[in-house]
Amino acid sequence: MLPLASLDVLVVDCQTTGATPAHGVVLEIGWAVGLKHSEGLTRFWPAVFTLAAMVASMWLLAVAVRSLPVGTAYAVWTGIGTVGTAVVGILVLGEPATLIRVACIGLIVAGIAGLKIVS
Repeated sequence: MLPLASLDVLVVDCQTTGATPAHGVVLEIGWAVGLKHSEGLTRFWPAVFTLAAMVASMWLLAVAVRSLPVGTAYAVWTGIGTVGTAVVGILVLGEPATLIRVACIGLIVAGIAGLKIVS
């Protein structure tokens, strides 16, 4: 639950954009997983979805950095996306959940929490 709790670091003006940081993180995870399903952007429709998710995710990040330090916003955004993608890989795509891999994911979560604390 900690990575999603860290989303409040990425507050955007929802009245202006109609979007939330959570949407951007879901898109970040979606395009990363989409790269796998598009087989390296060689399958047309999965590639279209993947590229659209990339553009939308970057747009939401651009909105977030209007009011946040870019270093913190980008680190938290990509960190949560990385953890989410790794979890989807383990739970959905059958990737290995070795002790060292899970420990490294934990270190990323600790880094996200650290950035949230000092921001």
